[in-house]
Amino acid sequence: MPAIDPKNLADDISAGDRRALARGITLIESAKKTDRELASQLLDILMPRSGNSIRVGLSGVPGVGKSTFIESFGNLVIEQGHRIAVLAVDPSSSISGGSILGDKTRMETLAQRLEAFIRPSPAGNTLGGVTRHTRETICLVESAGFDVVLVETVGVGQSETAVAEMTDMFLLMLLPGGGDELQGIKRGIVELADLIVVNKADGVLKNTAQSSAADYRSALGFLPARRAEWQARVETCSALNREGLDKIWHTILEFREAVEKEGALAKYRAHQSLTWLWGEAAAILQAKLREDLRLKSQVQMIESAVMDGNMSPWVGAAKLLEQFSHNTISKKE
Repeated sequence: MPAIDPKNLADDISAGDRRALARGITLIESAKKTDRELASQLLDILMPRSGNSIRVGLSGVPGVGKSTFIESFGNLVIEQGHRIAVLAVDPSSSISGGSILGDKTRMETLAQRLEAFIRPSPAGNTLGGVTRHTRETICLVESAGFDVVLVETVGVGQSETAVAEMTDMFLLMLLPGGGDELQGIKRGIVELADLIVVNKADGVLKNTAQSSAADYRSALGFLPARRAEWQARVETCSALNREGLDKIWHTILEFREAVEKEGALAKYRAHQSLTWLWGEAAAILQAKLREDLRLKSQVQMIESAVMDGNMSPWVGAAKLLEQFSHNTISKKE
């Protein structure tokens, strides 16, 4: 395989080359040190070319119909003249690491559209079902000209805060059911939502969905607003019948307009970049701790002591950092 030239790859991605985009994402997802160095160069080139999209985080309880919604919604957005990228995070086996679901098979018609790009990624052990490099992937797809980005997570019960911190808008999908389901969803997740969508509002469930939406609107009245510029809303839809999706798209556009006023969106993204900075710093530091051969024996001793209950995790962490700092100073001397 020929060596990768980050500049040429970046230019191909910006030109809309889908194969180049896929290669770029594979590169940034690689754990190899040489690939990470190339990925950093690629991102440095593409970062100024990114940012021109509406980023929507999407989550919901299992069985709510996220894939059906994304397929129907994606086709609607394309019909409105936009290009959509779906970063769908699959549940993964904690033993083999393999993905057990394939979103491309569940979004068959959308996957065939040239205006759509679907990238399933295994969630692995990452919180919220969001891979470490999801932010970087957002940068790449935006650079390739996709102006709507959906980040689908594994579902409620994980750390959905991770999604909210890398997207502009957080959309929570719920099933018709009213109070019982509301009781089963963590309050913190509902507080993150900028838009709640009650799906499957069709057939015998249509009235139930309307009633559930009214319940959620009432419940939101008791929760503090997440943003000064926007009051969370509740809508209903039938993703299967493509009913109510135009209203949801209009609401997303209203949200974008509201948070762009007075520079609010720029402030949100600046804060997200700061969170990204410290997240990357922590990941790099952890990798260096594990890769430093001079620390190997100390790391193993501290890990054993923590596993045996002879040392607390926070004391162990402090000792690891102390040893790392000592080694770093020794290398300079």
